[in-house]
Amino acid sequence: MTNSQLAIDCAVMRGGTSKGLYFLASDLPADTATRDKVLLAAMGSPDEREIDGMGGGHPLTSKVAVVSKSNREGIDVDYLFLQVWPDRAEVSDQQNCGNILAGVGPFAIEKGLVAATGDLTPVSIFMVNTDSKATAFVETPNGLVNYQGNARIDGVPGTHASVNINFEDVAGSSTGALLPTGNVVDVVNGVEVTCIDNGMPVVCLNASDFGITGYETPAELEANQELRSKVEAIRLAVGPLMNLGDVTNKTVPKMSLLAKAKDGGLISTRTFIPHRAHEAIGVLGAVSVATACILEGSIAQKITGVAPGSGAQDIEVEHPTGFFTVQMEVDSSGAELKITKSALLRTARMLMQGSVFVPKSTWENK
Repeated sequence: MTNSQLAIDCAVMRGGTSKGLYFLASDLPADTATRDKVLLAAMGSPDEREIDGMGGGHPLTSKVAVVSKSNREGIDVDYLFLQVWPDRAEVSDQQNCGNILAGVGPFAIEKGLVAATGDLTPVSIFMVNTDSKATAFVETPNGLVNYQGNARIDGVPGTHASVNINFEDVAGSSTGALLPTGNVVDVVNGVEVTCIDNGMPVVCLNASDFGITGYETPAELEANQELRSKVEAIRLAVGPLMNLGDVTNKTVPKMSLLAKAKDGGLISTRTFIPHRAHEAIGVLGAVSVATACILEGSIAQKITGVAPGSGAQDIEVEHPTGFFTVQMEVDSSGAELKITKSALLRTARMLMQGSVFVPKSTWENK
């Protein structure tokens, strides 16, 4: 505490391939506008480098988890994800984040919101952004969160303890339906697209329709202004079709350019989130793409050539720095594809616990 600054308890954690600040809801202002001012100051936004705050100058490292004990039956904690943008004074709650979700279970146990139960503690999490539930399984030998182990995920160096996450009833969580347009394929601006939402609204595109291979690096994609303009025009057009309204200033839908797998997976992805090219792919974005792969007639299924069917399937989704393995169980016996399970492995690590300092002026009534 200083005369001009306010100290707020928080933790810095890596969740999956993202990094962010984790707060107890009780430590932040209840008023949304004041809370956003505090978080912008904590991250050092707006500034492309976020040099005067804790942000990393990239959307993947400028994220926030707000966690609280839940009053919902059968739920341990509530989790609100907030995206703080480095390049503008904006805090968005328009999407979920499955990577930051990976740190919520460990954080909740560390903070005493959930008691460890044996060597593996299930933490049931209500995802406020999408009104849906996930269960994270956290290693807790001797009643303490374990971060060391042999689990490896692409995009993160080294190995760590596994955090297995089961997503429940996430189909249509943001748009109201697995196929929000009502169609497996739509034609938008002369391009065939599949709009899908199994936890994250995603537009699946065939990379070849844009004159690219689909194997370009994120830097190459960001440097291709013609490509970015075409992709953004489609994104703006499909927003209302996906029940998302005007998406000009929203972080959804994500735009995923697909190609045949080349590194042993099922399909290759290059994803805009929506204006920067992802160094990997978001957790829930990968789940939505994996779902499209087994949806008969979709852009993804046409690329993979996989015959749709019921039962359990492991779908490996390639991205610029490796691949995701999405474990799915589906029932295609009815008129519509039913998702009975979506699960995957993540890792997380506590990097720091302490206080972040913000100007007192951002929280005048504290």
